[in-house]
Amino acid sequence: MAGTQDQAYLLGLRLGGRRVLVVGGGAVAARRVPRLLAAGADVVLVSPGATPSLEDLAATRRIEWLRREYRQGDCAGAWLVCACAGSAQVNASVAAEAERQRTWCVRADDARESTAWTPASGQAADAAIGVLSGDPRRSAAIRDAIVGGLQDGTISARHHRHRGHGVALVGGGPGDPGLITVRGRQLLAEADVVIADRLAPRELLAELPPDVLVIDAGKVPYGRAMSQEEINEALIEHAANGRFVVRLKGGDPFVFGRGGEEMLACLRAGIPVTVVPGVSSAVGVPTAAGVPVTHRGTAQDFHVVSVHVPPGDERSTVDWEALAKADGTLVLLMALERIGTAAAALIRCGRPGNSPVSVIADGTMPNQRTIYSTLDEVERQVADAGLRPPAVVVIGGVVTIAAEAAELAGLARNVGSAPSLVAPSAEDNKRA
Repeated sequence: MAGTQDQAYLLGLRLGGRRVLVVGGGAVAARRVPRLLAAGADVVLVSPGATPSLEDLAATRRIEWLRREYRQGDCAGAWLVCACAGSAQVNASVAAEAERQRTWCVRADDARESTAWTPASGQAADAAIGVLSGDPRRSAAIRDAIVGGLQDGTISARHHRHRGHGVALVGGGPGDPGLITVRGRQLLAEADVVIADRLAPRELLAELPPDVLVIDAGKVPYGRAMSQEEINEALIEHAANGRFVVRLKGGDPFVFGRGGEEMLACLRAGIPVTVVPGVSSAVGVPTAAGVPVTHRGTAQDFHVVSVHVPPGDERSTVDWEALAKADGTLVLLMALERIGTAAAALIRCGRPGNSPVSVIADGTMPNQRTIYSTLDEVERQVADAGLRPPAVVVIGGVVTIAAEAAELAGLARNVGSAPSLVAPSAEDNKRA
């Protein structure tokens, strides 16, 4: 363990309007001066020459540049001194003068002779990060890990003096917790209350501090459910009591997620709302399974349809005849338990029975399963495969592209050079 002489007392210096002397105009000074300026320091540079970036700062009068060698007395009035000259002798003279007048001095060439050390520093939103380890490269690596973690939300550090307020509607993506946006993860790390959907990336909830209130708003199909009115009331109640509420939803909040209803309910109650987009399962799940929803020469449009009510139901507003006649890709959500009815409606309205179909269950998750079929066979093959919701159904010529890609990926895997596309196993693949 290092002795007390090697230990540093970390301190944040408020340099606004205070004189800082920098001796030497080389690369080290060029790195340090911008951060000193960002802290508001009045920088005086003493050096016969300077890098182009420092010259530009002097030309725009952001720093004062004395174009000469260091002289005794230059440290007078400085709150901090940076000895960055190429000559160790000059740096030693600068440090000695600073020591005599009791001014902290950073020596770029000799850390042991410095009375102050410059940490590896970085900024993450309103947090300044500084790391000292005795090894500059290790300090920089630690800094980068901390800054990166704070920026993407993998390091949870909630504000306490400057808390978030209101409600954030956060799209959590199609299931894989790694597919939530950086902004969504940042806000989740700040939450006092999280109201989570069943299809939200629930693994992220385990990372929350124990004092965060997590409310399960999962709507189990044909089972227990928290009504939309109850969800709206919970959002408003907790936010009105000064808590920052994150509504964590699967996919995107505004793609069959009822996020618009929640936004309006909060705004009507005077609660500010932030909306964070998410990767919609309508596109994200097919993409993860290697199914392009558009492909040149095959499909130049795609249609996303909710089948939470079947064709022919008076509550349905879907124009199945128009969909059947369209040449583009059809993406059906919430369709698995009504796949037979939906397929029959499309065939009845003119879609060929041999139209390629792909069904992707548990998309983006480790247990993802994909089958390939046709419109007139898909109901039977879904039952044979034992697929359960959540699942995304894709209908159209793009499915043949995906089937070919899966076959090629399987061949590549067999010769030991598998690409990133993971082909379904033979037992999971049902192909017409």
